[in-house]
Amino acid sequence: MNATPAYDTLSSTWKRMHHLGHLQSIAGWDQAANMPPKGNEARAAAMAEMASLLHRMGTDPALREQLQRAEQEPLDDMQRANLREMGRQWRAATALPESLVQRRQLATSRCEHAWRRQRQANDWAGFLPNLREVLGLAREEATLLADQTGLSRYDALIERYEPGMRCAQIDRVFGDVRQWLPGLIRQVMERQAREDVIAPVGPFPVAAQKALCEQVMRLLGFDFDAGRLDVSTHPFCGGVPEDVRMTTRFREEDFLGSLMGTVHETGHGRYEQNLPRHWLGQPVADARSMALHESQSLSFEMQLGSHPGFVNRIAPLVAQAFGEQPAFEPRNLHRLMTRVKPGLIRVDADEVTYPAHILLRYEIERELIEGRIEAEDVPALWDSGMLELLGVDTRGNYKDGPMQDVHWPEALFGYFPCYSLGAMYAAQWFAAMRRAMPDLDARIGGGDLASVFDWLRDNIWRQASRWTTDELVLRASGETLNPAHFKAHLQARYL
Repeated sequence: MNATPAYDTLSSTWKRMHHLGHLQSIAGWDQAANMPPKGNEARAAAMAEMASLLHRMGTDPALREQLQRAEQEPLDDMQRANLREMGRQWRAATALPESLVQRRQLATSRCEHAWRRQRQANDWAGFLPNLREVLGLAREEATLLADQTGLSRYDALIERYEPGMRCAQIDRVFGDVRQWLPGLIRQVMERQAREDVIAPVGPFPVAAQKALCEQVMRLLGFDFDAGRLDVSTHPFCGGVPEDVRMTTRFREEDFLGSLMGTVHETGHGRYEQNLPRHWLGQPVADARSMALHESQSLSFEMQLGSHPGFVNRIAPLVAQAFGEQPAFEPRNLHRLMTRVKPGLIRVDADEVTYPAHILLRYEIERELIEGRIEAEDVPALWDSGMLELLGVDTRGNYKDGPMQDVHWPEALFGYFPCYSLGAMYAAQWFAAMRRAMPDLDARIGGGDLASVFDWLRDNIWRQASRWTTDELVLRASGETLNPAHFKAHLQARYL
């Protein structure tokens, strides 16, 4: 006789939702990478229908009783962790009516699709009505989640991406960064001004760039039998663990942007490809949080990808792709990859100035969700924030200003803090690796990347959502989030 009937029924339900979510993910990737423009209205309607179906399944009234009964059944530790995650997902889903889920999917599909054209045209006036609609729905969602959880509206949105994280902790961490970051940027720029750097000579053909990106992805262990690389307006990693869909974007005058963007997305992809296979389809096999997900992309892009030992490894591949030139000598290539210069674009920012971009977005979107500012206020706040944090003038440049990211068109409010939290976790992982392997830098310099991948696989990837975030971080590194490792990493690399 089955000893866990309620748990088994729940497990079957979540498996079905995983299969339908698979189709939804691939449709979303295709919408961004391949779909012809005239297909958007029909695709938006189809994805809204799928979102409604999944929401209906995840809020079935029978689930409440099944979750309660499963709590009393004889579950092992992994099953109990899975049940914990089921309950968390169920509570979040039941806070939202199906009509809101459908309206949100329609609005974000339309806004994101129009944003691609409007951004290129620097058309803030055209973008604003769509943004207002998306923001209104995000506020509605945040209010319902806040009512259920007792959190503030913005904390309730953060909870979707970073369970357990609160603005109070982010404010402490980011407030500290605000104190030391401007001085560090100045110090690094003064130091680098004394270095000779040879600029690469383009153009760099897109076909050669794509081939180089795929070579480096293989070097980083990406499984092309379980994923692929394509092109989109904004780089992302999507799909499902069984079929990871990565995208990048190319410019003929700049190969490093696409290369390092691809290295970044490969970190996401490898995390997904190495989640525990025998638990796939269950929430315990999901990536733990988006800050931990970003810690993987930034472990690849910044900690490993900008490591001099790794640059030595890829320099011959760069020369092979574009032809020999002095700029591709390893030491010069490393200097190119670690230039610190305040700029307009977040995804192209170096790792020293990058936190400033996140501070700005965090401060603006928190005020938007809490209703203290409106969408019309964003450009002026953006201009003053960029000037204060980075000394960059963005007036009138909406394309490279508040329209540059896909997150707000897609209503991903609460996501931006995860990037800098992820950078802090990545520094903490590598500090833990160096304690366990004092010769880690020599290993990387000798071409041994497996030591890094093995540590991440054992401590992060295969753990998935078995533990709460704090417990996973404690088990992996011996302490919960400690941003001092991030500051120490930047000082060690750049000063």
